[in-house]
Amino acid sequence: MSAQQKPPAINKRRIRLGMVGGGEGAFIGAVHRLAARMDDHYEFVAGALSSTPEKSRRSGAALNLDEARVYDDFASMAKAEAARPDGIEAVSIVTPNHMHKAPILTFLKAGIDVICDKPLTISLDDALEIEDAVKASKLVFALTHNYSAYPLVRQARAMVQAGDLGAVRLVHVEYPQDWLCTPQETSGNKQAEWRTDPARSGAGGCIGDIGTHAFQLADFITNLPLEELAADLSSFSPGRRVDDNVQIMLRYQNGARGMLWASQVAPGHDNGLKIRVYGEKGSLEWMQAQPNSLQVARLGAPIQIYARGGAGLGAGAALGSRLPPGHPEGYLEAFGNLYSEAAVAIRARRMGQARPADLLVPGIDDAVKGMAFIDAALTSSKNNAGWVKPRR
Repeated sequence: MSAQQKPPAINKRRIRLGMVGGGEGAFIGAVHRLAARMDDHYEFVAGALSSTPEKSRRSGAALNLDEARVYDDFASMAKAEAARPDGIEAVSIVTPNHMHKAPILTFLKAGIDVICDKPLTISLDDALEIEDAVKASKLVFALTHNYSAYPLVRQARAMVQAGDLGAVRLVHVEYPQDWLCTPQETSGNKQAEWRTDPARSGAGGCIGDIGTHAFQLADFITNLPLEELAADLSSFSPGRRVDDNVQIMLRYQNGARGMLWASQVAPGHDNGLKIRVYGEKGSLEWMQAQPNSLQVARLGAPIQIYARGGAGLGAGAALGSRLPPGHPEGYLEAFGNLYSEAAVAIRARRMGQARPADLLVPGIDDAVKGMAFIDAALTSSKNNAGWVKPRR
């Protein structure tokens, strides 16, 4: 956050943070640790960092954790940390998808707030079970859909909600990549191995990995309830057990129509997340490759470009910016925004105060909505792309 714009801090002491997963050889664990430290809200003190005790201990040593607080498994970690007077107050779950549910339930039972990578789990039924546990616990649960924390994504949301575009008519969102054009899962690529294994990723491959990001971005900006969808999920790599290309038509309750394309077999695309929203009075366009600008076109007027940190932005966009205009911000800073908002919610809960109403970090409702989207798309594709209403 900038020196002028910081999220309200309820107290100054850092939140003691633990982590499950994210050790040696993992990409996303380092991202979460950097995000947690970015605004100085957390102190990383404990972890069960790998599925094997030896790798967990090596990872803990590399991260300078106290040897006594590097655990062989998440269950022993939750038990030991809950019993310590200086035990962790929050935990980050950054494991493959199939290992989200059990740690979430275990740490909630131990009275520890949870921050979890997306998607929530591997099935909608599991998601509903987690939802019940979160609501019964009254603890903070945050899901790290980081694209919703880019300043200009939040500006786009604010403009749509203020009616700047008029009633939304069309939503086009895409997320193409090319990293699975070749069978990376058979060449020793750890990330590809688990993401293409339905036992670990869930029945959805591309749709669970990046399609859910595209859906959440559209949902976050437009806030339109989804009525039904028709999905065609394909796998172009021979022998691949999950989808690597997703094409979906969307019907919203207000009558708007949408299209979602996500692919991991699209040559020439590294990380091409992009959204366009068209209303009766104007449109907007944002892409993750150029995250510091937002294009807005009002009917009959010249196109405007809103710049991160520049003039004309609302409070939400300004709050998420740390640097002066002209200095680019992006992926890590967006993760930092989510961790900072989660910290505000955690501190409020621990002090018996109400959660500030303006926090936009995704929670359990968003997590279940994403799983319902995946579930409906899988069902639709199995039925020749027939129209399916999400179960949530």
